[in-house]
Amino acid sequence: MAYENANIETIARGVCLRDGHLLLCQPARGGRAYLPGGHIEFGETGRQALVREIREELGAEAEAGDFLAVSEDAFDQAGERHCEINLLFRLAVPALPPPPAPPAAAEPWIAFRWVPFDAPSLRAANLLPAHLADDLPRILARPGQLL
Repeated sequence: MAYENANIETIARGVCLRDGHLLLCQPARGGRAYLPGGHIEFGETGRQALVREIREELGAEAEAGDFLAVSEDAFDQAGERHCEINLLFRLAVPALPPPPAPPAAAEPWIAFRWVPFDAPSLRAANLLPAHLADDLPRILARPGQLL
């Protein structure tokens, strides 16, 4: 089957942990959650893209730390197939309020929230890619993996 938009998106995502909670992003109207970050633009490194995206989305300075893993994902959205390669990095955003207070988004179409860092809570939050709910603890214990 041929797809009209057959691009593979490369995305930098941050794993921001604080006080036993993980920072997640989602559409402002609700729905599935994902790790904060965004598309890597031509000429950027993954870390540079992550810091830029956090500045744009949260209005805060961030530090993209250790590379943790690569996660591949394919899904259908509004009848269109999407394929992603996600580069996961440790993420520190010192200016954010601590959990459980949700950080304010700098863009109106997204929202952020802290979720307890355990597989049942991440599954209940509808984290995408879904395998991350179970894989993130393992990733943090042994960074540098291909998922």
